[in-house]
Amino acid sequence: MARKRQWFLAMDMRKLVGGNCARIRKERGLTQEQLSELCGLSQQYLSDLERGKRNPTIVTLYEIAQALEVSHVDLVLPE
Repeated sequence: MARKRQWFLAMDMRKLVGGNCARIRKERGLTQEQLSELCGLSQQYLSDLERGKRNPTIVTLYEIAQALEVSHVDLVLPE
């Protein structure tokens, strides 16, 4: 049971990070393509991330946060 719960928590974190990334990106008036150029990740990766399909490393979160001019913590905190 604990293993199943951990899996659900991981899924929720991916969706949380993806949702925060999309929200902040849109607040900044950026497209996925523009953010892609700023952070060095592909537009496809960002699309997958925003849909909760990717599990980014802390380094990736940092690069995205730097491009969005926010703290990396802003990407993992509930709104």
